[in-house]
Amino acid sequence: MRAPLLPASILSLFLSCAGVCLAQSAAPAQAAAEQNKPSPPSASGAVEKRTERIHIEDAGARIDEVRVGGETKTIEVQPKGGMPAYQVEPTKGERSWKILGF
Repeated sequence: MRAPLLPASILSLFLSCAGVCLAQSAAPAQAAAEQNKPSPPSASGAVEKRTERIHIEDAGARIDEVRVGGETKTIEVQPKGGMPAYQVEPTKGERSWKILGF
């Protein structure tokens, strides 16, 4: 005895749904691969690093941070209420004040 065949309409519906599922999962993977591509080096051969300037302000202080290539380079804190501004050493966390501004 032979197994009954699926009607053509059910078979075509199944195949079209499978095709849609495969097409949807391939597009995001392709987009993610394009975003993760390293940028081509500049003419001098050095890779340019992205510079970010982050500014955060609340009721107590204003904080300005500079990051180059994801690494924090400088942190400057300006407290509110007339207190002097100071810098924070990113690697050690030590504070330093400028006594005389030249």
